[in-house]
Amino acid sequence: MNTSIAVRSVNISEKKGTIKKPVDTIKLTDIGVVGDAHSGKWHRQVSLLACESIEKFAKEAGRNIAFGEFAENITTEGLLLHTAKPLDRFVGENVELEVTQIGKKCHGDNCSIFREVGNCVMPKEGIFARVMQEGELQAGAKLQYKPKVVRIKIITLSDRASKGEYADKSGPQIKNLSQKHFESINRHVAFEQALIPDQADLLKGEIEAAVNTEFDIIFTTGGTGIGPRDITPETIRPMLDKEIPGIMELIRVKYGMQKPAALLSRGIAGLIGQSLIYAMPGSVKAVTEYCQEILPTIEHSLYMIHGIDSH
Repeated sequence: MNTSIAVRSVNISEKKGTIKKPVDTIKLTDIGVVGDAHSGKWHRQVSLLACESIEKFAKEAGRNIAFGEFAENITTEGLLLHTAKPLDRFVGENVELEVTQIGKKCHGDNCSIFREVGNCVMPKEGIFARVMQEGELQAGAKLQYKPKVVRIKIITLSDRASKGEYADKSGPQIKNLSQKHFESINRHVAFEQALIPDQADLLKGEIEAAVNTEFDIIFTTGGTGIGPRDITPETIRPMLDKEIPGIMELIRVKYGMQKPAALLSRGIAGLIGQSLIYAMPGSVKAVTEYCQEILPTIEHSLYMIHGIDSH
């Protein structure tokens, strides 16, 4: 999964929108590249551009393009950087960068790079990152590209399934739908599943363990009705740092208009630490409907949780 890329050049400019000049070494801190115009407490601290992108544009332009000419802080070789995604990381011997944005708005004639070069590849194929580990970087260094792996915990609550009286089908369905969704957006994903009876203490323990081991998403299925053993919402709600009511409200109204019994579901969604949690009913049909609404919101939710402005 990890790919090694080479740093071909490190570059600095004192003003935004101008060509950067190669230097021997750049110092990366919590504000970005020391001495660079783009440094600061924001999500686009460091810009990166691949030689592969530069060479492609150079052929189209009919001239050589120098390192830093597109205002990139780090020029790399070995990976088409724009195929990365926010939250992916580049890890060196003593530095670590987290991708925060792919491409940017082109300012056209208002940008000195555009005026001097006649075009700019950064808006389409440049990427931006923030510094996660401070250190120094120089040409010739190696960086390991480590795609973000979205970790998902699926907890099925069922007295009968936990006793082996019948097979759990809703948990595997959540995994199947999640796998397909994240593959469709080129995200790597890892799953862990648990099957427990409808017991509040066991559910709370599973959730706490998932949060403590930094799972990105926790799905529960079962226990959201109004029966005497349905304890999932009561267990989860006190654990939430933030509730996300809109998702479940939409689902109840949308499917309740077709089938009034759907209005009796007490599904809940929210955030515990940096883990998203969604409590869904215990049938295959229900989790299919719920995942259809929930999964498209998760990528943006992860960006928000990690302080990435993707608007």
